[in-house]
Amino acid sequence: MIQAKEALLGALAAAVQQLAPDAAQTRAYVPAFESPKVAAHGDFAITAAMQLARSLKRNPRELAAALIEALQAQPAVQRWVSALEIAGPGFINLRLSAAAKQAVVAEVLAEGGLFGQRRPNGKKMMCEFVSANPTGPLHVGHGRQGALGDAICGLYESQGWSVTREFYYNDAGVQIATLARSTQARILGLKPGDDGWPVDAYNGDYIADIAADFLAGATVHADDRAFTASGDPQDIDSIRQFAVAYLRHEQDLDLQAFGVKFQNYFLESSLYLDGKVEQAVARLKAAGKTYENEGALWLRSTDYGDDKDRVMRKSDGSYTYFVPDVAYHIDKWQRGFDKVINVQGTDHHGTIARVRAGLQAAAVGVPQGWPDYLLNKMVTVMKGGVEVKISKRTGGYVTLRDLIEWTSRDAVRFFLISRKADTEFVFDVDLALKANDENPVFYVQYAHARICSVLAQYALRTGKPVDTALDPDVDLSLLTAPTETALMLKLAAYPDMLSGAAADFAPHDVAFYLRDLAAAFHSWYGAERFLIDDAALAAARMALLAATRQVLRNALAMMGVSAPDAMNRDAAEAAAAP
Repeated sequence: MIQAKEALLGALAAAVQQLAPDAAQTRAYVPAFESPKVAAHGDFAITAAMQLARSLKRNPRELAAALIEALQAQPAVQRWVSALEIAGPGFINLRLSAAAKQAVVAEVLAEGGLFGQRRPNGKKMMCEFVSANPTGPLHVGHGRQGALGDAICGLYESQGWSVTREFYYNDAGVQIATLARSTQARILGLKPGDDGWPVDAYNGDYIADIAADFLAGATVHADDRAFTASGDPQDIDSIRQFAVAYLRHEQDLDLQAFGVKFQNYFLESSLYLDGKVEQAVARLKAAGKTYENEGALWLRSTDYGDDKDRVMRKSDGSYTYFVPDVAYHIDKWQRGFDKVINVQGTDHHGTIARVRAGLQAAAVGVPQGWPDYLLNKMVTVMKGGVEVKISKRTGGYVTLRDLIEWTSRDAVRFFLISRKADTEFVFDVDLALKANDENPVFYVQYAHARICSVLAQYALRTGKPVDTALDPDVDLSLLTAPTETALMLKLAAYPDMLSGAAADFAPHDVAFYLRDLAAAFHSWYGAERFLIDDAALAAARMALLAATRQVLRNALAMMGVSAPDAMNRDAAEAAAAP
């Protein structure tokens, strides 16, 4: 069907060119199909007649009739279309032939894991996500960013982009100084509530763990660093470096448990050590976009749409936090990325205008509106019908590893992607553990497991294992049941879904698609039989099963979720019951 759609788009372009050979009349028109609002109206809707009627000075319905006549002369239409009908003010409803719908089975099996993916386009994209300060374990909000960011990277990779996953962490700010003081207080024998305990200290049990390992002179290894503690309670610099390395290691364990890998780790401290912060400030000064007032250096960010000018350097000589952000994004631009996406919490909303203003003022060639942002709201965790807020380990928030240990990596990944990023999300631990159709990840995974079971039974019964490639003797024209047609149409929708999800930064579209695909499969399974005496029909259905299994695998992999071959049978049978 993918081949048929591309051929029909070419036919539509040719038909329009035939009716309007003057390119000036049609230059704004891009051949496209839309989905009819009512499925019974057809498989595709064509709006070309209404779009072009004014420039061609023709009645839309009359133009639609002429366009149908031109389309019917096209070989692709003769091969793949069963009917073309005018509707309303000038819509053209297109009905695909059965062969066009059945062709998707062969296409999926031919492309396998590459089905839905586009060829490399030579463009580079970098996505920065998680970017947690090394002051504690990753919380559930970081988990949502991790799931969203990793899925967005997968979507862009599917569209042919070369993708870099980057983790930026603040290892040079006030919070790091607080971490060092908190650890030192624990090393000196203090604990939360004691006299002398720092007011702004981190109170979680993990601080005590860091202190004990520091006194023992331990060496810690993280993805980007290793450090050996001096063991000296007065060596605050060693305490700081050890605590950062320790928590980077802890965060690495969190990310490993979540199945997220980064190609690059970027340290805020490197921006100061390499002189990039001073270079950014110098650029802004040279561009005439700064001024001094009351001992502070200000950026004229209102010139770029910000609601007020922003302080860059405070009167004490220290820089405000958005200055290294500007320097960091200049560095991103200079690394040659065509697109940069930042996945952050909604608490970063106020930084968008400042960073973009700084980039425009620096005059380094960054286009307006660069970089892109995907902001996500925090997650509420419910367990046993009660909101969970406190974790002894952290002294406050629920960690990502807590959530994985309570449920599973698959459940956490799927659930955290299953809603739009800018919506509030309640993670129901009890729901994530259910083995029935209320639990979306179980429902989808069981569709895959059930297909594996049927294919294994078929192989045992016939001695003909179903390969990932289509048997040339299979007669796909036998796939005519309504539930089969619905399933094939859903398979064919996968490539366009991926393209749309990437363009809209909407990985939740993949979760919605998976639910719909699983539902289409379960409906088919409930309506038809598979291990039947009609060998030809059974073989055709095995091919459709194999194609469905492949697309389920592809889409689950896009979310970082596994595709199990088997699950709890009793619970699963109940989940998939029509």
